[in-house]
Amino acid sequence: MDELPDHLVWEILVRIQKTVDRNSASLACKRLYEMDNEQRYSLRVGCGLDPANYALTSLCTRFPNLTKVEITYAGWMSKLGKQLDDQGLLILSNCPFLTELTLSYCTFITDVGLRYLASCSKLSALKLNFTPRITGCGILSLVVGCKNLVILHLIRCLNVTSVEWLEYLGKLETLEDLSIKNCRAIGEGDLIKIGPSWQKLKRLQFEVDANYRYMKVYDRLAVDRWQKQLVQCQNMLELSLVNCIISPGRGLACVLGKCKNLEKIHLDMCVGVRDSDIVSLAQKSRNLRSLSLRVPSDFSLPLLMNNPLRLTDESLRAISQNCLMLESVRISFSDGEFPSFSSFSLNGIVTLIQMCPIRELSLDHVYSFNDFGMEALCSAQYLETLELIRCQEVSDEGLQLVSQFPHLSVLKLHRCLGITDDGLKPLVGAFKLDSLAVEDCPQISERGVQGAARSVSFRQDLSWMY
Repeated sequence: MDELPDHLVWEILVRIQKTVDRNSASLACKRLYEMDNEQRYSLRVGCGLDPANYALTSLCTRFPNLTKVEITYAGWMSKLGKQLDDQGLLILSNCPFLTELTLSYCTFITDVGLRYLASCSKLSALKLNFTPRITGCGILSLVVGCKNLVILHLIRCLNVTSVEWLEYLGKLETLEDLSIKNCRAIGEGDLIKIGPSWQKLKRLQFEVDANYRYMKVYDRLAVDRWQKQLVQCQNMLELSLVNCIISPGRGLACVLGKCKNLEKIHLDMCVGVRDSDIVSLAQKSRNLRSLSLRVPSDFSLPLLMNNPLRLTDESLRAISQNCLMLESVRISFSDGEFPSFSSFSLNGIVTLIQMCPIRELSLDHVYSFNDFGMEALCSAQYLETLELIRCQEVSDEGLQLVSQFPHLSVLKLHRCLGITDDGLKPLVGAFKLDSLAVEDCPQISERGVQGAARSVSFRQDLSWMY
């Protein structure tokens, strides 16, 4: 090893991807150890840090070129030792090349620790997952110091109640990836404060805590700002909205229909989405490749909305006519026991399948999809993956048609009551499918799936029926 040129040893280490293998290789000889220390750019640690601050100091000293650090305390208990605290973030702030930091379940860090991180001028990505002591003041102090922040993820940061940091971050016009999930005090109306950064955003994920959906009420000033400010979303590639209220002229309704380069959209239990919203979206987002809709049932619509408008086949027709690059579709309804009147018809779904080059199709609680729908899939030239979840109108007769699907290679069945072992018989020994997954289907046995695909997984837990 001592006679090998540096570039060759460097190339050897680059090809070793797994951390455990890198650790083993670095113990083989002193030269590999020293070069690994220089080449190690990422670090992922957690409950094994004990004592945390001392261990982190040692790691940062050993690996001076760290750019990416992830610290997670998932599953932590007090007997595992004290967690990383604000002093630990002070240690991290001395890493000169640190650009990406992820902190998960770090319950001991406070705003003081975030102020230490404000000195990391190169920090471009910060992800916080359940850091309950962090407040909006701490985040504000960090974004004031880290003016190159491109990615910011806040998940279950329950005490972030002020959003001045969001307005300041918007003025910097550097933000490209923003994710806010289950931060109870941040509502849809607050997103207007992103301001000029709307035109830079490429990815937005916003999820309201379902248990606090109506806790954040629109104020008149926020509504006026949405209506007066021209929101530019021309660079948005991915949009995910969960448990949001979409109302005309308010909040996120102003965003739908303005994302001309959008490639992926996910609308999950978004109350108030209208056909006109989806039509406008389809007409603008002609590059759309992935569509995921989880539609609330009539029983989950809020009382504050009079005469709620529902999605119909008009939305699916608009998508099929305008989004000719669509490859992945997921349609789900929230309540299968009480199907919503907004359910798309079989004709609407089939039109979408026939007009777009769909490779992945997932249907959940879609009662309108039946054996005739399965027959229509026989002409789906691009379909490779099919997932049926609680589609109770599909029977053995429909499933047997799978053997006629041109390019299907992956089939997933979950909680389907109308399918038995007989439906899988044409697939046994045919080796058409690469993968078959069957979960919690009461009339399908483990013996019935054997030989139906090259790779088979089977699970049966029928507690959901009782």
